[in-house]
Amino acid sequence: MNRLKNSLTAFAAATALGGALLLATTGAHAATLSASGSLNADQPGPQISKYIYSQFSEHLGRGIYDGVWVGPDSKIPNVLGIRTDIVEALKAIHTPSIRWPGGCFADEYHWRDGIGPRDQRPVRKNHWWANDVETNAFGTHEYMDFIEQVGADPYISINVGSSNPTEMSQWIDYMTSDGQDTLAKERRANGRDAPWKMKFIGFGNEAWGCGGNMTPEYYSDELRKFSGFFHNDPANPAVRVASGANSDDTNWTDVVMKNAGKYIDALSLHYYTIPTGNWDHKGAATGFDEQAWTDTFAQTLRMDKLISDHEAVMDKYDPKKRVGLFVDEWGTWYDVEPGTNPGHLYQENTLRDAVLAAANFNIFQHHADRVRLTAIAQTVNVLQAMILTQGDKLALTPTYYAYKMYVPFQDSTELPLNITAPDFTRGKTTIPAFNSSAARGKDGHVYIAFASMDPEDDTRVSIDLGDLKVKSVTGQVLTAAKMDAINPIGGAPLVVPVDFKGAKISAGKLTLTLPAKSVVVLNLQ
Repeated sequence: MNRLKNSLTAFAAATALGGALLLATTGAHAATLSASGSLNADQPGPQISKYIYSQFSEHLGRGIYDGVWVGPDSKIPNVLGIRTDIVEALKAIHTPSIRWPGGCFADEYHWRDGIGPRDQRPVRKNHWWANDVETNAFGTHEYMDFIEQVGADPYISINVGSSNPTEMSQWIDYMTSDGQDTLAKERRANGRDAPWKMKFIGFGNEAWGCGGNMTPEYYSDELRKFSGFFHNDPANPAVRVASGANSDDTNWTDVVMKNAGKYIDALSLHYYTIPTGNWDHKGAATGFDEQAWTDTFAQTLRMDKLISDHEAVMDKYDPKKRVGLFVDEWGTWYDVEPGTNPGHLYQENTLRDAVLAAANFNIFQHHADRVRLTAIAQTVNVLQAMILTQGDKLALTPTYYAYKMYVPFQDSTELPLNITAPDFTRGKTTIPAFNSSAARGKDGHVYIAFASMDPEDDTRVSIDLGDLKVKSVTGQVLTAAKMDAINPIGGAPLVVPVDFKGAKISAGKLTLTLPAKSVVVLNLQ
């Protein structure tokens, strides 16, 4: 708790610095671009599910061990072995769900390895991630403790690739049975009396790759088989999530929806942003230039078309949109930090990652009628993490603060925002200067969010509010002087939200100057 309080104290101390940085990053550019549009607050769209802001934690590197789990005997403050500072940080961004145990790890995970006395649990090799020793100290009970401390809902990925329906069925009974069967009694003997409520169950992970190298036809048959032994209790129902496509493989979506669509409630999609588009040489997390910045956003903006393409296929078989699209792995994937284990996927997190996260949030919200959950990879110490730790110290990353700024969008109602951003070009790459989204929050306020992807120029924005009556506008902005500014572990953060005073309401119009390389969220009342 003290570490989190210290981090928040550093956040407050950095607010004045952030204001200075904002001044340093506005007014000194070569040009101010312009854009105009309209907000149709009288034409509400679908609900923006809070689960769009979910997390993903795999047994990988220091994501679980050191990141979440330190054990009950650790000097690092913890509750039942779960780091208190991590829990408090995730509570502060209203984390709705955390997917576990993988990832590739899920399709080699056997749940019985992770129950019972910890000193009697088998030690395994983590074949997928650096051949690390897997102690199984963090298993079903520990995960559920973690989930309950955060106040999130469970999302468990079931082993399909190297397991069988019997093992799946028994694990689900162990977790959810309230009867006098042997599995329920075993759970009680291991310290949990009441059954857990199960929100999401994933049938395997990346079945096309590390989950078994399956064809979509073969996976569809496996999905139908596992589904046949998935005895969903009406008193404790779970959303059934099928292993979906790798990025643009719409054939996978087509086959699974055609052959097994009636047996599922959601279909996943995985897409990672790699600046170079080359898995062998992805690009660095820091020290990049404006060309690399621009190329990174060009890659991440592909998300919009990927979702649209998969939605079109799903609409053929499910025109009423019963089946959700879950983008349950996404985020940036860079070359690992020099000197770290390549199998641990540890990377620094900068202002670029925060703006990129916001750009994806805006895309997901535009597809809220079908996209009902996304999970960024990953929560702590892996890829585009919310939190980085070093011993008892931590850093709340720029991406973390982007999540915090978007909390008002959870379970809000999407509002049509019609605005065309000007383009900017670096080298052979052209992308829009910003993207945006709008919604009416549960508090009745209207929120408008911008991800400013132009690293150099501000944009003057004018929005016609139509019949919407607005008395005042407040907001926050997240930016920094450098494109690769970070929040150092244990130090004062450099990338934090500060008050944004650059928006005005006049004659039914909202006007603002959107700073370069920034995230802005406005609250209209």
